Amino acid sequence: MTLPNFKNEVRDEFFNLLDFWINYAVDQKNGGFYGTIDKDNKPHFTNKSCVAISRILWGFSASIHFLKNHKELAESGTYIKKLEPLCKRAFDYLTQHFWDKEYGGVYWQVDAQGQPQTPKKQIYAHSFYVYGMSEYYRATAYAPAKEQALKCFKAIVDHAYDKQNGGYIEAYNQDWSETDDYILSKGQSRKSMNTHLHVLECFTNLYRIDQSESVRFHLKHCLETVLYKIIGKNETHQTLFFNDTWQPQVDIVSFGHDIEASWLILEAAEVLGDEELLDFCKSKCLELASHSTDGLQADGGMIYERDRKTQHENDSRDWWVMAEAMVGFYNAYQMSGKVIYLTRAQRSWDFIQNHLIDHEKGEWFGGVNAEHKVVNTTKASPWKAPYHNLRSCMEIYRRIG
Repeated sequence: MTLPNFKNEVRDEFFNLLDFWINYAVDQKNGGFYGTIDKDNKPHFTNKSCVAISRILWGFSASIHFLKNHKELAESGTYIKKLEPLCKRAFDYLTQHFWDKEYGGVYWQVDAQGQPQTPKKQIYAHSFYVYGMSEYYRATAYAPAKEQALKCFKAIVDHAYDKQNGGYIEAYNQDWSETDDYILSKGQSRKSMNTHLHVLECFTNLYRIDQSESVRFHLKHCLETVLYKIIGKNETHQTLFFNDTWQPQVDIVSFGHDIEASWLILEAAEVLGDEELLDFCKSKCLELASHSTDGLQADGGMIYERDRKTQHENDSRDWWVMAEAMVGFYNAYQMSGKVIYLTRAQRSWDFIQNHLIDHEKGEWFGGVNAEHKVVNTTKASPWKAPYHNLRSCMEIYRRIG
């Protein structure tokens, strides 16, 4: 596959994805966006998650930003006009239904009508709220979005930042009191790779619009936490869960998160602008990309994870893993110049086209098994929104360009 063909194909899929979310996601009955959309593009009135709607805000905002920067795309003006009111719709729903006016911070879930359903404070959700709001401001200069991003950032650092041991605690009850149920984990696993990776992502985006000392401090702190705690000096994979003092709680490799981290870490270092740290990040990111290939299979897909003690594997090839593999391997190609990484990025795209994209009805299926049977048919869910796949198309188009 030539690079121009690769670029054209992801461009076309970018618009296909936008069409799906513009046409099928809006909940006209209850406001906001549907909690679930099935394989036939039919909506279901299920709980709505802060993560998904924040990702919708990010996806639509990032698309506006992308289209403004790529005016060679003839459809740009038409799509921007469609996306701007949808961004405002997502902003309004998040601020009116998810922001906790009594205790601050955001709820994890509301019901289909917008009433708090799971009001606990999960830092993972807060990270995407900041991510979406900061991107909305970047795309449109809508001042209240920046205000919301900074307000949520303050909630994260005031409540979740561990001043003694570093990093950020997973979750709290609604009133920010202690809890032992963290959605992603329980018990002593009070810190996770997954939350820190997305906190890093949101701090990176926030620093693009606010270069205050506080945002810079926490961006650098989170980056160093990922590098020195979650990966570690002599490791080439991330550890998934830790207790307060950073003792590992499991020995499982998440290949999708490793390849995703391999480019998000570099992006954070570039935005931070610390040259010494940037050089170290480049070498660490190439290590992550190189060793994440342990999860690649003969069909070009990447499995979800492997338990290093038992060697048990989750062999699902998920939509988000394949999207991140495409970007992560292309990023490794850009850093190293090694064509093998370009080949892996293109094979990831081939797998997506052959097994994950619903070419008839739009969007991507959630995942397939080793026999390429679709095992996750959901198009939209509390976790699935125009984020991983839409972002991957924009990233590849921009990087090839």
